[in-house]
Amino acid sequence: MANTGILHYLQTSDAVTHGVAYLLLAMSVASWCFLIVKSWMLARAKRQAPRALTLFWQAATLSDGVLALRLADKERVFAPLAEAALESAEAHMPGALLGRVERSERVLRALRQALTASQRRLEFGQVLLASVGSTAPFVGLLGTVWGIYHALGSIAASGQAMIENVAGPVGEALIMTAFGLVVAIPAVLAYNVLGRMARQLSEELDGFAHDLHAYVCAPQESAPREAAARRVEAS
Repeated sequence: MANTGILHYLQTSDAVTHGVAYLLLAMSVASWCFLIVKSWMLARAKRQAPRALTLFWQAATLSDGVLALRLADKERVFAPLAEAALESAEAHMPGALLGRVERSERVLRALRQALTASQRRLEFGQVLLASVGSTAPFVGLLGTVWGIYHALGSIAASGQAMIENVAGPVGEALIMTAFGLVVAIPAVLAYNVLGRMARQLSEELDGFAHDLHAYVCAPQESAPREAAARRVEAS
């Protein structure tokens, strides 16, 4: 009885099959490493968001809110928006082109840039999961087709085209398709789950940016209080 199985197939296969197997292994390791790291990052950011935003809005001044947000937002998802709002609100550039822009538009521009950077950070690596999920089955199918081609060629050369001589090699070649599916399925599931978490955080970021713009640009009774607080800190 001929030896069959995964190990036997990999030991008796050629360089192309080994290359496909190593490629699938690399894709699997990369997707799982990214899945673990990104899941930790998004889960942590989502858990910290309510407390971080609460501390920010409970602060007495915008500067104090930025400091509180920096301490609470460990993943720096919301903090860049508050920092951009504070910097643009306090910027004085009379000789620059940006100094001629209205304060509201200047703050909006800074918030838009910070929001885009935070959203890119949330969505970083999603292309990797999508690529692995969409290409891994075809990479495995390539290994299967190549294995079947060589198996049928060997059987034809031996002249023993009996069912037991065909079923074993062809069945072993199908292992590569199974490997491709094993790599692709977790990547697709992770892409959907992590994408949903990133979208939820992006919605919170949009709302936070809108609230920041309304706070910084609207006439506020707290402006004198903030100026007094800064004078006290300077003295």
